Amino acid sequence: MKTLLLQIFTWWNGQTLGTRYHTWRHGNRVGEDESGNVYYQGGLDSEGRTRRWVIYNGPAEASAIPAGWHGWMHHRTDVSPADETYAAKPWEKAHQRNLTGTGRAYRPKGSILNQGARPHVTGDYDAWTPKS
Repeated sequence: MKTLLLQIFTWWNGQTLGTRYHTWRHGNRVGEDESGNVYYQGGLDSEGRTRRWVIYNGPAEASAIPAGWHGWMHHRTDVSPADETYAAKPWEKAHQRNLTGTGRAYRPKGSILNQGARPHVTGDYDAWTPKS
């Protein structure tokens, strides 16, 4: 019952009722990644390409899609990672959730939320003042 209510009233938890219906009518399951996100394709989009979508395992966060699946989702390749032996490159980092709004978010030098002092302003800047 909780899952049904979440699908009716939220869009950020997995799939909505509309997505569930569209997946049931037109979706062909292509594969699943290591995070449990499930990938589908079926029907045509406005440009005549095969429509592709993902149903997230948990909250909808686009950065949770691995690099191989990202390329397939954006039509950069026609072969899905499930159909080939995709291996991540050594320089590819593992997924890290979006930290915006948390205490671990990136705060550059000069940010009022950063513990460090602001960089000293050099003399190459003249502030604008009215009627000057």
